[in-house]
Order: sequence, then structure tokens, then C-alpha cells
Amino acid sequence: MLISWNWLKQYVALDVSAAELQRRLMFAGINIEGEKEVGGDLAIDLEITSNRPDCLGHLGIAREVAVLFDKELKIPAARPAEGKTPAAELTQVRIDCPDLCFRYIARVVRSVKVAPSPKWMTRRLETVGLTPINNVVDISNYVLLECSQPLHTFDYAGLEGHEIVVRRPKPGEKIEAIDHNTYELSPEMCVIADARRPVAIAGVMGGAATEIGPSTRDVLVESAEFDPVAIRSAARKLNLHSDSSYRFERRVDPEGVEWASRRCCELILELAGGELAAGSVDVGQQPPKREPITLRFSQLQRILGIEVPADEVRRILLALGNIEANEAADPHPSSLIPHPSSLTVIPPSWRRDLTREIDLVEEVGRIHGYEEIPEDVAVPMAPSAKRREDRVLEVIRGVLTAAGLDEALTLSTVDQQLSAAVSPWTTAEPLRSLTPVIRGADRLRRSLIPSLLAARRTNEALSNPEIELFETAKVYLPRPGKLPDEQWMLGITSGQDFLTVKGWIEAVADALKCPEPPTADDSDLSLFDPQQSCRLRLGGQVLGYVGRVLPEGLKEFDLRGSTTVAEIKLGVLVAAANLMPQYAPLPPFPSVTRDVNLVVAEPVRWSDLAATVRAHAGPFFEGLQYRDTFRDPKRLGAGKKSLLFTIDLRSKEGTLTSPQADAVRDQIVAACREKHGAELRAM
Repeated sequence: MLISWNWLKQYVALDVSAAELQRRLMFAGINIEGEKEVGGDLAIDLEITSNRPDCLGHLGIAREVAVLFDKELKIPAARPAEGKTPAAELTQVRIDCPDLCFRYIARVVRSVKVAPSPKWMTRRLETVGLTPINNVVDISNYVLLECSQPLHTFDYAGLEGHEIVVRRPKPGEKIEAIDHNTYELSPEMCVIADARRPVAIAGVMGGAATEIGPSTRDVLVESAEFDPVAIRSAARKLNLHSDSSYRFERRVDPEGVEWASRRCCELILELAGGELAAGSVDVGQQPPKREPITLRFSQLQRILGIEVPADEVRRILLALGNIEANEAADPHPSSLIPHPSSLTVIPPSWRRDLTREIDLVEEVGRIHGYEEIPEDVAVPMAPSAKRREDRVLEVIRGVLTAAGLDEALTLSTVDQQLSAAVSPWTTAEPLRSLTPVIRGADRLRRSLIPSLLAARRTNEALSNPEIELFETAKVYLPRPGKLPDEQWMLGITSGQDFLTVKGWIEAVADALKCPEPPTADDSDLSLFDPQQSCRLRLGGQVLGYVGRVLPEGLKEFDLRGSTTVAEIKLGVLVAAANLMPQYAPLPPFPSVTRDVNLVVAEPVRWSDLAATVRAHAGPFFEGLQYRDTFRDPKRLGAGKKSLLFTIDLRSKEGTLTSPQADAVRDQIVAACREKHGAELRAM
């Protein structure tokens, strides 16, 4: 945002240097990008944050400057002389899309003389980077840069029917804009039309058919408030950005629409002559009511750490445009006694970002000067705590990165093919986005697996040797008539085997101190190899899926190497996690291990056998490690397999003897024989 030093001094008398002005603005939250001499003037480049659209005009900056230096702010009265002919007899305005256009004001100036603008105006426009065109067009640009309210001027003779219709485009409609390019309009946009055709893309750019030129005699002045989302969408879709669209996207002052219209007409009468029709055609909704905010003076001391005098607080807030609530309600404010401990104000219409008490604290702090707060001021502080979800996420990241995985970040949308490939959690059709993030990616994902497999395919195409990825993100499960059920998931894609990836999930559960390890049962996902996949449960709830992708699935995702994937519900892990650190002394006695090799029937799962081992190992049990599975019909018999595992045993009272360790092993073997028909195999 460029401002002119000389132009700024029209609204506030400045007796400070430009450097001092820039320093104070910077401390007040308006950063300085640079400055440049332009024809005897100084152009100052300001960085305006999106919550301060009021500062996208010279009056907004002048207001800040006036408060910072305690100067008087001079705002033009904008009271143009009117003729006798009512504006309503010369034009009509109709809004057919009130959701896209909140208010529209039209005024008509007749018998103007289009000519070059005077030097003072052209110099100011050139200082801020605009090329002068003619007096009428320059005036609309001038007012935009003065008060940040975009305006448009139409050649009245070019408006068929001399009427304005604010509507959505009709199918197939196009418009030639004033840049003399033709644009195809889409139904979600908003256009300004006459009785027959569009004459402007609302809030973005006017049309060539009603462009102000040397032959223009009568002018219709538009001042309006449009929906910011609609303007942003149209500007992006058409790749057509303007000073007007930039301001409409950030919202304009709803009460400034009328002032800007009068100001524009006032300057047209002054610089181009003519006669202004009486009144205006004003349609749409009136500015919304603003709610009062109460600032307790004690909060300034508590939050800023310094005491700001009540009179100074009142001066700052009222000078910034806030209205004392008592004054707004009482026509005789002099009879009111200010409250000694607080101040209630109604924020100005151009400050939509002022909604809470803390916003007023910030206003006082930045104007009074953050540099006034001593470095050693005693500001009360309370220790913050991480959310439970964040603490769980830290543990997960630690385990998986230690295992050699890299964290991925993928888009929340996928194309139809990826979305249909796998959906473990729902069979409902995915939600669709009207605007794809990238070409074709218009389905909100129902699983992280397709996104991670697509990332794996990209890495394979780039010949990356190791592709071990995990991601924590949300999936969106559709619900009829409701917002989607947003589930927080952990997704993994790896070139390792099924048991390794399953082991990572178990390691995560162990690191989170879950009361019990995950158990496994059959998976019903067609993407996975039935012999190398499972559905995991934790505490009776479905935790997720782990499986090796079938060759058909690899072909569908255009993958070359073997792939194992997993998807886990993080909500289940968060609920089961024990995040309270537990102290235990280091054991003074060594552990004892026993290898056990059991022959079981083929349907017996390792997870079921492991649960039995843990349940019957007794007080000496410390750990269990799976080693191997062996199958040999000749040695073991048809439909049999052997499971080899190691148990770790330790006593807190002394070193375990071999007979004690053997007794525990025999106890485990007996329990497995009873529950699973297991037989001990000679080592």
C-alpha cells in the first residue's frame, strides 16, 4: 500500500519528519516496506495486514497518525450541491442476488466535461503508482485511495434502459472489460448489468461498453458493498485482480459507502462541472448494528504490565473512532459521569476486528506505545500446558522417526480414482469440492492410504531408494444431512514387511503406556493380502488396519515395489494413552530368558497366543518377543505351524534360578495347551 506524504498532510498537520512518522507507525503495528522520492513527493510503502482494510486509504492512515501525535483529523465534509431532478427519475437499481451484493448506491451527474485532471490530482495519483486517465476516472481512483472504498463510474448513455441490475451471470454470458479482454462469466459470480447485458464484473472491473471517454456527458456513480468471498473467487477464476477487488476481498466500511458516493460526486462537480441529481438510489440492507465492548482499566495493568491513565485510554479509543456507549445513547453526554473503573465503547464501522475486551487492550497498548513497557515489568504469567493430543503426537513422531520414517504432508482432497480405491471407514460417497485444489482432486479424502500411496508413486518415479512415510491428518466421513465426521488418523506407507509395520504400531502403543497391547483379527479390505493383513483392536475398539498391498493394488496405484500400509485411529490411542510419567527404580538383578517353541493349528493367531502368555506368566514376567513362524507338513503335520518366542523374566528380590524360570515356562506351556491346543516342540 503506497501513500503520498503530501497527500497525507491534507488530513493531518504533520510537523515531524518522515522517518519519525514511519517509526511511530511501525510501533503501532503498521510495518514500513520502504520509501521513494517521486516528483517532489515521498511515496511510503506500508504493509497492511488483512484485518485492517481501513488502512488501505489515506484517511485510515491519517487517523492513525492523528491519534499517535495527538493531532486534529480533517475529513472532507462531502456535501455536493444537488439539482432539482430526483435521481430516482433518472435510474432504477435492482439487486437480484442479495447474498452477493449487500448494498448499492447510485447517483447521477449530468452535463459533465471529461478532460485531463488538474496537476495536483495527477501528481498524487502518480506518486502512488497510478496513471492518470481523465478527470472522472481519476476522481473515482482518488476517492478509492482516499477512503479505501472502491467506486465505479458508468457512461450513463451506454446503460440500456438507464437501469442497474445486480445479478448472477446468465449461462454463456461474456463481457469485454475496460482492459479490452473478453471474459467468460460463471454462475457463482456477480455482475452489474443494464436492461440487456452485463456492464461490469462486480467489485473487479468495469466493462468497455460503458467506459468513460471524451464523448461522455452524463455519469452514473456506483458505490456498493459486495460479498468478499464472491469477489475473491471471481478475481482468482478470471485471473483479474484490481485495486477494487483487493479492497472488497478484505471488506469495506459499510457506513462509508454513502460518504464515498457523495465525495466522488463532490469532486466531479468541482473538476468536471455538471449537475448532480437530487438524492440517490440506495437499495439493499443498511449497516448492521454494532455491539458495545467494555474495557476494564484494571485489565491494562494486568495484561500490559503498566498503568495507563484513564483519560489517556479514553482519548486513544475515542480518537480511533470508537463511540462512548453512553454518548451514543444520551443526546446530552455532558450530563453523564464516566465510570471510574471501565469504559464502554461502540467500535467504528470500519473496524470489524474489534469484538472483545482484549482487542481494546491491544489498541491502547499499540497507540500508547509498546516501547513504554519496561523490559523488566512484572507481567503475571501462567504456565501453559500442551493438549493431550499434542503430547500423544510427540510420542508418535518420536517412535516413528526413530524407526526411520519421514513425516509426510498431503492434500485433503483426492481424485475419484484414488478415493474409490480404498475406504476402510465408510461406504458413503465422498464429499465433493466445487473448486478442486489441483486438477481433478475434488473429493474430500475418506482415508489417508490413497494420499500416501500417491506420494509413494511420486517418490518411486524420482528413484528415491527408501520411501518410509507417515502422516497424521484428518479424514472426512460423510454423514447424511450433517457436517462430515472428521476423524484424526495416522497413516503409514512402507517398503518393509507386514510384521515390521505392525510392530511399529505396537511400539507406539507401548510408548504411550496403553493398558494392553493391540490385538489382531481378520481384515476385510480387498486392497490387502489376506495372509499378511489384520484389523487391530485396542480396549475393545477398532484401532485400525495394517496390510501388505496385493499386486492388483500395486498396479492400480502404479507402484513398482512391494508396499505395506497402515491406518490407525488416533482418537483411540489418545483415549488409551497413559501420559503421566511413572517412576520405577532400576532393577538390581539380571533378567533370565527362555525360548519357547509351540506347535499350534494354522488358524491360531500369534496375538491370541501372546495374550495367553502374558496372562499366565506370573509376577516374574517382564517382556515377550516374537521370533519366527515355521511351517513343514512333514515334520509338524498338515495344518500345523510352530511359533517361536522368547519370554523375559526378572525378580525384584533376587536372581531367578533355572528351576524357577523353568517353572514359569512350564506354566505358560500348560496354559497354551489348554487354550490353544499347543504342544511344546523340542528345540
